[in-house]
Amino acid sequence: MSRASQVIEAKAAELNAAADAIWETPELAFTEYQSAKILIDFLRKEGFTVEEELAGIRTAFSGRFGHGRPVLGVLGEFDALSGLGQEAGALEKKPNGKTAGQGCGHNLLGVGSLAAALAVKRYLEETGAEGTIVYYGCPGEEGGSGKAFMARDHVFDELDAAVSWHPAIINKVRTSSSLANYQILFKFDGTAAHAAANPDMGRSALDALELMNIGVQFLREHMPSSARIHYSIIDAGGISPNVVQPHAEALYLIRATTNDGVRALYERVLKIAEGAALMTETKESHEFVKACSNLVMNDTLQREMDRIMQQIAPPVPDENDMEYARELTKRTLMGAKHANPDDPYAYKKLPYDFKEGETAGAGSTDVGDVSWICPLAQLSAATWCLGTPGHSWQVVAQGKLAAAKAAMRYAGVIMGETLISLLENPALLEKAKEEFRDRVGKGYVAPIPVGVKPRALSDL
Repeated sequence: MSRASQVIEAKAAELNAAADAIWETPELAFTEYQSAKILIDFLRKEGFTVEEELAGIRTAFSGRFGHGRPVLGVLGEFDALSGLGQEAGALEKKPNGKTAGQGCGHNLLGVGSLAAALAVKRYLEETGAEGTIVYYGCPGEEGGSGKAFMARDHVFDELDAAVSWHPAIINKVRTSSSLANYQILFKFDGTAAHAAANPDMGRSALDALELMNIGVQFLREHMPSSARIHYSIIDAGGISPNVVQPHAEALYLIRATTNDGVRALYERVLKIAEGAALMTETKESHEFVKACSNLVMNDTLQREMDRIMQQIAPPVPDENDMEYARELTKRTLMGAKHANPDDPYAYKKLPYDFKEGETAGAGSTDVGDVSWICPLAQLSAATWCLGTPGHSWQVVAQGKLAAAKAAMRYAGVIMGETLISLLENPALLEKAKEEFRDRVGKGYVAPIPVGVKPRALSDL
């Protein structure tokens, strides 16, 4: 058993309880008050020095132990997703009365990262080595880009390196980048009028919004195939069809493989919005809600994480969880990619397959912003059975299984041992930093403008 394994397994019951408690209190971006408190109380009990309200965000915090350099970070998340309240362990969609649910496994993510911090703390205590471990409680990853706000306000500037992880269907070190994104709230204002008696007096904000959406549809043919544009109409102007709608709003999420790419695509979308307003004689305005950067790879640090991962046996789900996963697959996941009703868990480790220049995956993460500030490596751990779609009730249903929490602790062990390796091998850390400097060039430019503040979904 590795050093980190000994520490983490000794705390298994407490870590499991914390993950379950966060699952039971699902909270949306920037309102994770109970979830943050669970983690803060745990850190304080374990002897970490806690700093709250980082970057002016009420649910952002850090827990620190040690002294001097290197300063190593581990990133934790704990926010939930709206509309995914679901009974644990159910074999069908069965809402539990909660308005949100842990549909991305962040109840596990935050606690697994805390486990890694515990392992490094114990190493520093026992060896007396110089170095500092910092656990970062990062709110609002889902639709809020909490880390990007924290990065813009210099929260991570002291770091020499950082690690993170994410619940998934496989055990693997991440080797592909992510998409940068901008989230923008577009508003149109027109003139109300009786739609039958005085239509000539009206100027429809909804017409403008629909024309904008049509313009963006045509733009899709003329943008990189790797880019994405999504939107949600959040105000269609009212429920009376005999009134010319005087106001309409849509929330746009624009993605591209790089920060420069998403900025350029955003400027094209702005022109479409302005054109829609001209066509309808309405007024267009927009608010920058949030953004996040693409993930910068660090082959040096990733290879070290993979080396450690190959030495530590992954947990094998017990027969109870295997049987549950088989039945869940048969009932709800048949036809999903990789779903396997006979052998439902991919608990074996996948090989390292980093390829220089590989394109980004389809998703986005604010972990990307931290990767522009220091060398960073991330892994996934098999907390869910094969075929489980992200952001689904099936993820929520599996969030309290023994298999999920065993994978959570496994991720903590891998991250903890990776950080310990950096403490023991200054040359390895310096090599990772040299690669980092080569990759980021002129360095991090925050994609969120100064003055933009984090916003809860309810405030949009």
